[in-house]
Amino acid sequence: MSRFLIIPELKNIGEHLSLANEYGLGFEYNDFYHPNVLDDEQGLRGLFSAYKAHSLPEYCTCHGDFFDVLVFSEDKSIRDIADMRIRQSIDAAKNIGAEAVVFHTNYEPMLTADFYVNNWINKNEEYWSGILEEFKDINIYIENMFDRSPELLCRLSERLKKYANYGVCFDYAHAVCFGKEEKISVWSSSLAPYVKHMHINDNDLKNDLHLSVGMGSIDWEEFAEYYGKYFGNSTVLIEVSGIEKQRRSVEYLEGIGLISKL
Repeated sequence: MSRFLIIPELKNIGEHLSLANEYGLGFEYNDFYHPNVLDDEQGLRGLFSAYKAHSLPEYCTCHGDFFDVLVFSEDKSIRDIADMRIRQSIDAAKNIGAEAVVFHTNYEPMLTADFYVNNWINKNEEYWSGILEEFKDINIYIENMFDRSPELLCRLSERLKKYANYGVCFDYAHAVCFGKEEKISVWSSSLAPYVKHMHINDNDLKNDLHLSVGMGSIDWEEFAEYYGKYFGNSTVLIEVSGIEKQRRSVEYLEGIGLISKL
């Protein structure tokens, strides 16, 4: 199975496939996370057909909708829409042949009242338990977004770890720039028991810039240490768009010994 993945774009699919074949990379599809795309049934069928016309990597994942997807909302109508978007995302992921689909915590870090925190944990547990039971044939990964610390995702994961198809998508870059309430060493060790997938890219330690790996301020030697210690069995998306940024990232990771050519 491919341990490292890149984001394909149909307009440059040949170049993405060439890079994937050179290094044994998988794909994570980012075509299906926008609600306008999910609502366009004819367009979706066209995307599926266009991708499947190529010899695609054996292993792939898919990013689900994350715009205003609040399964923990107090408003039932909003929860219903979130459920619809999640089901659409899972359906798209299964149609493209993905092994897993990624969703966000969508936790609002400025709200710290006990009611909000407990409601977030309880409603997420209730909702995702049902989804994990219903869709046992696909992995569901929950990704840290603006979370200031790993605490809530760890608490939720402890409740959901009994489901074989549950896992955390640890966005290392998000933790570095948004999660400064805890050191990255604490993020890594705390989430380690639950992580099955990761997202990496570079930034200035302040903003989510999605720079090529090695082009920002993240300490990648430190990442390599944590990867070897905690995450060696996890898949890793190099979450940058465009073939040039992807190749630059892959070559940097090759230089520090995390990726090698076939």
